[in-house]
Amino acid sequence: MFNLPVAAPTPLPRLLALASPARSGDQLAGVAAESREQRVRAQQELADTPLSRFLEEPLVPYESDEVTRLILDSHDPVAFAPIRSLSVGQFREWLLDFATDGARIEAVSAGLTPEMVAAASKIMANQDLILVASKRRVVTRFRNTLGQPGTLAVRLQPNHPTDDPKGIVAAILDGLLLGAGDAVIGINPATDSVRSLEVLSRLLDDLIQGHGIPTQGCVLGHVTTQIRAIEAGVPIDLVFQSIAGTEAANASFGVHLGLLREAQQAALSQNRGTVGRNVMYFETGQGSCLSANAHHGIDQQTLEARAYAVARAFDPFLVNTVVGFIGPEYLADGKQILRAGLEDHFCGKLLGLPMGCDVCYTNHAEADQDDMDALLTLLAVAGVNYVMGVPGADDVMLSYQSTSFHDAWYIRQVLGLRPAPEFDAWLARVGLLDDAGRLRSPSDRLPFTRHALLEDAR
Repeated sequence: MFNLPVAAPTPLPRLLALASPARSGDQLAGVAAESREQRVRAQQELADTPLSRFLEEPLVPYESDEVTRLILDSHDPVAFAPIRSLSVGQFREWLLDFATDGARIEAVSAGLTPEMVAAASKIMANQDLILVASKRRVVTRFRNTLGQPGTLAVRLQPNHPTDDPKGIVAAILDGLLLGAGDAVIGINPATDSVRSLEVLSRLLDDLIQGHGIPTQGCVLGHVTTQIRAIEAGVPIDLVFQSIAGTEAANASFGVHLGLLREAQQAALSQNRGTVGRNVMYFETGQGSCLSANAHHGIDQQTLEARAYAVARAFDPFLVNTVVGFIGPEYLADGKQILRAGLEDHFCGKLLGLPMGCDVCYTNHAEADQDDMDALLTLLAVAGVNYVMGVPGADDVMLSYQSTSFHDAWYIRQVLGLRPAPEFDAWLARVGLLDDAGRLRSPSDRLPFTRHALLEDAR
């Protein structure tokens, strides 16, 4: 009898990279499969890989990376026990099983690592990603309640290239008239300073508090600027920060886990929530680790999932994958952007995050608004918590294409979705929604023409 040699298993970082659906960022990093045949062989090997192997072989060394330490130190073996014996392929089948509902997925969530869910996503079709994500609802609360079944929220994004308060208020009014703003009214400041953040934060606070709008504001400055502003007495609802999946990439953003904990405690000390205490807002995006030269030879989608481990450590109110923002060097075209958006939403939901998506692209990518319509529709079917609302879908400060206030109402109508319940009630109270929850036509919005908010804007 001949003893045939057994091939050694492929190292996990390389296996995950080879199994990833094609994208330009992995090609740029030199980790992508060179052919479809090589990718399929890697996917077959990955499907046979035990889930437990991801606990035994960290992709980034434990000793040199605090994100790895967070992932492994916070892993819950009791939650993992029901699926411990499964391979990645068997885990996929378990997720797709009719008997596996949102409660069963939630029960194992603390036992899942980002690498496990990223691995599962790599052997799933788009419809698999949509189906599984649709089973899992993640509900968060601050001044309203997001993520409940039958709802879709919208971040009202009233950016202005010079932070002109009049221009920002005009965009906010435009969004409110179209039912946007329940996720957050979030401004990307053109200038990141305590003074600029104070002016814009007080503007948001005056609007929200002065007119009883059940929503939250956020000025998306650097977390250190926000901490200093809180210490100076500036009214801040949510604290924002961009995050990534390795310690080195986060360092390039000027953050670490200890700083994020400090920011969370500072926000909690404000006690500004009325229905809950989820105070953090995180944004992510495939390719951030590569752009920081901090990817450790790992594919961009797996690293994106690792960023979600950072996010879930802080019980965030919102997490947003800005899916096509970094550019075609990382996601080349509409097909890659669509796949990445579904992957990100799936991985975030499995890890227990309140996932939203900035369905977007830059003007030098091979994508257009039809691609964004398709991704918006698929994400809404998958149960995404919120999307962006940008005037005309064209951000005049950040210079990229996103989704508009009208796009949000398109998908709410198609799928019968409502805004967050508290915000929904406010829209009806001021005369913007009819009794059936439909947006009134401009000629029928007579109650709102007498609202103080409209008078203030004038």
